[in-house]
Amino acid sequence: MLLIDIFIISISNPLLIGVYKENNLLEEIKIEGKTSDVLPVIISEVLKKYENISGLYFVNSPGSYMAIKVAYIFLKTLSIAKNIPLYASNGFNFNNNSPIKALGKKYFIKENDTIKVDFLDNDTKIHDFKLPNSLNKELFSKNTLPIYNLPAV
Repeated sequence: MLLIDIFIISISNPLLIGVYKENNLLEEIKIEGKTSDVLPVIISEVLKKYENISGLYFVNSPGSYMAIKVAYIFLKTLSIAKNIPLYASNGFNFNNNSPIKALGKKYFIKENDTIKVDFLDNDTKIHDFKLPNSLNKELFSKNTLPIYNLPAV
């Protein structure tokens, strides 16, 4: 039986969805648009194409509150309805630990396992998010609640 894992990075545009077989990237889907508009449509197509989904993986921090919230609610519902385990990781694992857009001109920056929100230096390089060729499940946790990382205003 062919077991498939699905990994979603919804905190950037384009939305990235990876289909993995035995932890190796089988199919990569990139789509522009709002997470709330495109995620259900694409996941529906993926579920029709691949039957035996063994795990759902997504990025639960940091980034767009709305994208994180929509992805979490959608994937948690799918996880419960189809009895598929859900796992989460932070976005720094998939963009070379590069700063991630926060609010206005501020970015989430990870330094020594601490995430801060600050302005960028002029020489800071920003890397795009990338689906890994091999899904390292050790980067993921069963703690899937969104982590927003912004201090109270």
